[in-house]
Amino acid sequence: MIQPPLDLDAVRAFVRIAELESFTRAAEAIGTTQAAVSLKLKRLEDRLGCRLFERTPRYVQLSARGAAFLDHARDLLEAHDRALASLTRGRQRIAIGISDHVAGPELPALIARMNAQDPQLVIEIRIGSSGDLLQSFDRRELDTVIVRLHAERDDGELITEEQFGWFAAPSWQHRADEPLPIATMAEPCGVRALAGQLLDAAGMPWTEIFVGGGVTAVAAAVMAGLGVAALSPRMIPFGAVDVGLRLGLPVLPRLPVVLHTRVRDGQPRAALAALSAAFKSAVRG
Repeated sequence: MIQPPLDLDAVRAFVRIAELESFTRAAEAIGTTQAAVSLKLKRLEDRLGCRLFERTPRYVQLSARGAAFLDHARDLLEAHDRALASLTRGRQRIAIGISDHVAGPELPALIARMNAQDPQLVIEIRIGSSGDLLQSFDRRELDTVIVRLHAERDDGELITEEQFGWFAAPSWQHRADEPLPIATMAEPCGVRALAGQLLDAAGMPWTEIFVGGGVTAVAAAVMAGLGVAALSPRMIPFGAVDVGLRLGLPVLPRLPVVLHTRVRDGQPRAALAALSAAFKSAVRG
C-alpha cells in the first residue's frame, strides 16, 4: 500500500518546535496559533506512527525517534525550498539592522535559523546603535531594524523584554572615596544615557573609565577590571558578577526589544518571524 506523502507544513512545524523547544515560540515563528501547531504535529506523529516529542508541563524534549528524524526533516525542507527557488527570478534580499545591545553571542545561530527558513534569501546584517539604525530605517537604507525602545518613538512591534544589571569582574573592588568608574558605549547609546540618568537621580558620583565602540569592547573592559558596566547578562563573559545590590546601585529596568519593518509578506517575512521567535528564546534562556 502506497503511503501518503508527508505534509511539509507539519514537518516545518516539527522542526520549529525542536529548535525553539516550545510550541508557543514555534507558533510565533510560523505565524500561527499554538493549537494549529499542536494539530500539525499530531497529524505528523499519526502519519509516522510514533511520538516525536516527550511533553510535560515544564519542557518539550525530542523523543529518540524525533531526534533521529530531525536531520532528515531539515533536509526535506531545504530540498523543497531549493526546488521552489530554482523557478524564481533572482534572489530576494533583506537588509536588517540589529542594535549592539541586542545582538549577542547567539547571533550566528539566529542567522542560521533565518537561512534555514529560506536558503535563497540574501541576508544583510548591520550592527550599530539603536538611534543610528532607526535613522537608517527611516531613510529606507534598511528594511528592518531590531533595536532597544527609543524614547522618541512609540511605533514598532515589541519582541521581548530583557533585564539589565551592573556587571564587574569578580576581583574588582570599588574605592568608596572615588566616583564609580563606568565602562560604556560611545554616544548615541540609549543604555548609556539611561545608566547615567539613574546614577545622577540616585546622587551617586560616577565617571567614564572606558568608552567602547561596541558591547564586546565594553565587556572586555569589564573583565579587565576597569570598572562597572550596565549590560544584559547575555553579553557578559562567564565569570562576571552583578555588583548592583552590593554597591547599592539603582535598579536597571527591563528594556524592550522592538522590531521595525516594512517587510509584510513572503519568505522574508517568514524569516523575520523565525528570527523574532529565536530572539525571544535567547532572552528567556
